[in-house]
Amino acid sequence: MKRITLAIIAFATFTTTMNAQEKNVSTTESKINWKGYKVGGSHEGTIALKSGILTFDNDVLTGGTFTIDMTSINTTDLTGEYKDKLDGHLKSDDFFGVATYPSAKIVFTSVKPTDKTTYKVTGDLTIKGNTNPVTFDLSLEGDNAKATLKIDRSKYNVRYGSKSFFDNLKDNVIYDEFDIIADLKL
Repeated sequence: MKRITLAIIAFATFTTTMNAQEKNVSTTESKINWKGYKVGGSHEGTIALKSGILTFDNDVLTGGTFTIDMTSINTTDLTGEYKDKLDGHLKSDDFFGVATYPSAKIVFTSVKPTDKTTYKVTGDLTIKGNTNPVTFDLSLEGDNAKATLKIDRSKYNVRYGSKSFFDNLKDNVIYDEFDIIADLKL
């Protein structure tokens, strides 16, 4: 009886593994944009995807893992000296500390279809060595996937200009939440 049970478990595991398929996300064709907000305005830019994999079972999304190259933070709404200063500041320990933490990572922990092309995804997001859950919608059509994440930087020890950590900032407040807009190509 034990052999039959073990054989059934082995077969079920093998069958599940056979149906699972990993698809690499193109690091060159995919685009990731960010947008941060402050009193009286915002800044935006790009950041590079270092690696990405989406996992499917019978064409249904079941998982994913993405690594972001934090050293590639690039501001696109400024030029010249102001752009260089902001890029440097975002890479500094005041913000993302890319010398110590050169990458950020998200690992999907739960994927639930909400309709034919959309999934509710929860994942563990790690920034600056701090990991917290994030939930977002991911739409998937053919070889294109799109997602927008709203991230609270205060949960990742990104403190500069945050009213969550400092009083009397007045007009120098940089809001805690920023957006990541991902347009991924498989």
